[in-house]
Amino acid sequence: MTEYALGATASCTDGVCGVVSRTILDPAARAVTHLVIVPRHQHAEGRLVPVDLIEATAGEVRLRCTLDEFVRLDPAEEVEVVGDDGYGGGYGQAEAVQGYGNVGSMGVGGAASGLGIGASLGHSPPVIVSHAVPLGETEVERHESVHCVDGEIGKVEGFIVSPADHQVTHVLLQEGHLWGRRQVAIPVSAVASVDAGIRLNITKKQVEDLPPADPAG
Repeated sequence: MTEYALGATASCTDGVCGVVSRTILDPAARAVTHLVIVPRHQHAEGRLVPVDLIEATAGEVRLRCTLDEFVRLDPAEEVEVVGDDGYGGGYGQAEAVQGYGNVGSMGVGGAASGLGIGASLGHSPPVIVSHAVPLGETEVERHESVHCVDGEIGKVEGFIVSPADHQVTHVLLQEGHLWGRRQVAIPVSAVASVDAGIRLNITKKQVEDLPPADPAG
């Protein structure tokens, strides 16, 4: 089995390219299609990395491409400048803009992040930064909530997948409080949906009774 740990360091064949920030899933096939790799330095663009380019090892993700090839992959975010119509502007004003559809060359099925960035000076329209998600697919970010039928149980830490077809076999969950935390592997059969976090069809007690995660098992 292969573990895709959110937050893991990602390296190309000639150097480190960033960290894993999001996982893109095909909900119908219950398979991972891409990882989003974000460079460590601030303001650099993340990239959508197809799973065919990925080799995952314990605590690390290696890509079958060079750093130059990595930066030519599809961007993981899209920026849309909001039109001037009806916009009053403002000096140093940061506008949060939501409710606009995503745009882009690849077709996008994800939700807008709601992050608006205003200009530092002058009457300039804000922009919308949204996550690029292939049409019909969905994303899971690190530390999104995992909900049982009777309430939240913990945060997503990653996925265990079959290397043959990239299908998810288990969701890795960080369960518990600051003291006594442990990582458990939840069988994908217990996942009811991936919608505003991961929603399970089992109870907190059933999760707590699961053994600690053993990705090699």
